[in-house]
Amino acid sequence: FGGTLHLRTTLVPELQEIAEAAVNGVLKEAGGDFDATQAALLAMTPQGAVVAMVGGRNYKESSFNRAVSAKRQPGSTFKLFVYHAALAAGMTPRSAVLDEPVEVDGWRPENAGGDYRGRVSLAEAFALSLNAATANLALEVGIDRVIASARKLGITSPLDETPSIALGTSEVSLLELTSAYAAI
Repeated sequence: FGGTLHLRTTLVPELQEIAEAAVNGVLKEAGGDFDATQAALLAMTPQGAVVAMVGGRNYKESSFNRAVSAKRQPGSTFKLFVYHAALAAGMTPRSAVLDEPVEVDGWRPENAGGDYRGRVSLAEAFALSLNAATANLALEVGIDRVIASARKLGITSPLDETPSIALGTSEVSLLELTSAYAAI
């Protein structure tokens, strides 16, 4: 009896307050436009320490932690793993990739606006988030290497071994994705 309990956490109370206010503010301002009643926010240091986490609008209303447990398609944020795989395979930011239409089993990724740039550097393709170039690059380096890069950076969710994974079609959690970006 009479023991002392010491807890250590990486949460920063001031940042936690800011995060909660930000989530509530966004939901109040724009939630109705997207029929959204919940949101999540996760802030980490580059070393991977969680400094703020909001899993939803109000814990009493819903105890489901969207930052940790919800799985969503990451879309273009998954492209990081394609470029990481390319660099790990020996390519450089100056290496060329084709930004041109590609089709695999009926899947035809298109760039925003429908424009293609031909031969571009990896750096340009990544900076402009070119869908076709990223898909072509994933096929060139291998979908298995893209998945291996995602795993190396901390993605643990099941990942479909399909070309569309290059554009983020497999679901991951916000915690996994944020952790992977923190590692970079």
